[in-house]
Amino acid sequence: MSTGTLEHDAAMQPTEAAADPARATRFGWLRGIRSVKVIVGLVIVLVFALVAIFGPLLVSTDPSAVSNDILHAPSAHHLLGTSHNGQDIFAEMIYGTRVSMVVGFVAAILATILSLVVGLTAGYLGGVSDEVLSLITNIFLVIPGLPLVVILTGTMPNAGELAIVIVIAVTAWAWGARVLRAQTLSLRKRDFVEAARASGESTFRIIFREILPNETAIVAATFLSTVIGAILTQASLAFLGLTSVTDWSWGVILYWAQTQNAMSYGAWWWFVPPGLSIALIGTGLSLMNFGIDEFINPRLRSAGIATKRARKRAAGTRSRTGRPARPVAEPAAAGDGAAARGDVVLEIKDLRVDYLSGDSTVRAVDGVSLSLRRGTVLGIAGESGSGKSTLAYAITRLHESAAEIPTGQILYTAADGKRTDILRMSDRELTDFRWEELAIVFQSAMNALNPILKIGVQIEDAIAAHRPSMSERQRRERVAELLTMVGISTDRTTAYPHELSGGMRQRVMIAIALALNPEIIVMDEPTTALDVVIQRQIIDQIMELKDRLGFSVIFITHDLSMLIELADEIAIMYAGRIVEQASAQDFYRAPSHPYSRGLIGSFPTLSGSKRELTGIVGSPPDLRALPTGCSFSPRCPSVTDECRVREPLLLPLPRVGEPTTPAVDATSPGTRVACLLYQNSEPVAAAEADRS
Repeated sequence: MSTGTLEHDAAMQPTEAAADPARATRFGWLRGIRSVKVIVGLVIVLVFALVAIFGPLLVSTDPSAVSNDILHAPSAHHLLGTSHNGQDIFAEMIYGTRVSMVVGFVAAILATILSLVVGLTAGYLGGVSDEVLSLITNIFLVIPGLPLVVILTGTMPNAGELAIVIVIAVTAWAWGARVLRAQTLSLRKRDFVEAARASGESTFRIIFREILPNETAIVAATFLSTVIGAILTQASLAFLGLTSVTDWSWGVILYWAQTQNAMSYGAWWWFVPPGLSIALIGTGLSLMNFGIDEFINPRLRSAGIATKRARKRAAGTRSRTGRPARPVAEPAAAGDGAAARGDVVLEIKDLRVDYLSGDSTVRAVDGVSLSLRRGTVLGIAGESGSGKSTLAYAITRLHESAAEIPTGQILYTAADGKRTDILRMSDRELTDFRWEELAIVFQSAMNALNPILKIGVQIEDAIAAHRPSMSERQRRERVAELLTMVGISTDRTTAYPHELSGGMRQRVMIAIALALNPEIIVMDEPTTALDVVIQRQIIDQIMELKDRLGFSVIFITHDLSMLIELADEIAIMYAGRIVEQASAQDFYRAPSHPYSRGLIGSFPTLSGSKRELTGIVGSPPDLRALPTGCSFSPRCPSVTDECRVREPLLLPLPRVGEPTTPAVDATSPGTRVACLLYQNSEPVAAAEADRS
């Protein structure tokens, strides 16, 4: 069975893409209006829209023309009766529909534009911009809406339609801006936005290509709500006589009915039609709201059909079995000595990463020194909170604004031998460097892929950001080549992320990372949440591509058993520090640090006698209050009094009978360990004095 067969079959079952992808793409939006409520709402709004557009052109009666037919009930001659001046109510309603609809929709458009500008800017840029715009938004939110509208309208006697539209838009944008800001804040740090930023896309493109489409449902719902509010506001102002009472609208009709005591005369036909029209248009717009998510979200759009199709196939689905999880096994011989043969492509020197929170500082990465050799895999393992992902984000310069790097170097050596410190790159240099020389595969593929863009489009975006000269045809060919390379059929180019299995989504992320043939790929737990069979397929795919294309990998994971098979070198992190670094073979055969032995003891062996899994007692320390001396001392089974007062350095492991040398070189081969059990006190003390 091919690498991607299981995933391909599993992903294809709940979708209809296999039948006719082009047809599904072309007519997929129709599924959003299959709800009866949505159809009813669309019909109501469409009827009013047609009346507003064509009604005044088809009605020959002047709504302002007076006659002797005073207060006549509805009849064949006057379909909705007449007013106190003999004016035709039907003609007034037709002309009034146009005014009310135009005011409602135009005011909603302007208010929505203001909401988008303020909400997106405040949420994405943050900082001072967010504070100022949020302050303005909050001021408009706390001011009562209708009284403010009345006051503003009152300053403009005989206000026309344009003035009413502006007043309504100015007073109606704040709520939508607040919602959009909150949504933007939640989206701007999502992995697919970080990936777009890392690939070099401009701020404008990120906002309008990555973030805004994911807020379309909110924007649409806000717009429809604002239309309802604007129509009601215009009707209220007209009813109070604050607008021109000669420009017919639903509110003006109600104004004249109220001032002429239509209720007293029993002239129900005068006030019922405009009131009923306001209620109907509000109902229609509200019903349309029910279908917005399904209309916009491709996952919800196909949910109903996919569920039915899955049920039909359920009876005929054949069972599938996969290989069991692999326990700890010896690393492949092919990796022996690989690190020693390659030259250093990335060297990290004494890197520190701090998280700032108010007046306190938390050091998440503390003095890390590592090296990655060309064409090899450097594995980084440790418990949650050990600093692995923070290190990955620091290498790619994607760390959050709350994080800063006070000291350290991250030196990249290009193929021509030129060395560059990534931490000293300008924004322009960093944009060119990412994806060209260094790419990242994020932890969760579903979060890293934009849910409303097809996977082919997302791969193209990474290419277009760095290869603007490539034609559209060349980009499509490259997308097909990349999908084939990672074991995905090219007919999945038009699929959305939710239409793929977890393994296929992770393969898409690998394809995006490989789009520009980088020298280094950082993989932050790329197999998280995948079952063991798919994990194995993904790992095999990564290794096959690495050998074929020659890139280097920094692989971060919790799964030490997998890392031993995969990596050439392994670094173990604890409390932000490297506590042991060794070749995969040496680490598997003789882990040196007590923490490393505890991690190894947490996994079963593949061969040999059975043993009890030991694990590690206790929990990782709070980085805000690390214990004195060795951070692992409260959990260490071999702790001494010296461990509780002295912090061990990461030093080469001495041979039997030899003292520990204080020289530390992250590029030199051999095992390095940060443990006082192996360190002679005198040279170590000298090294500590030099360090301080």
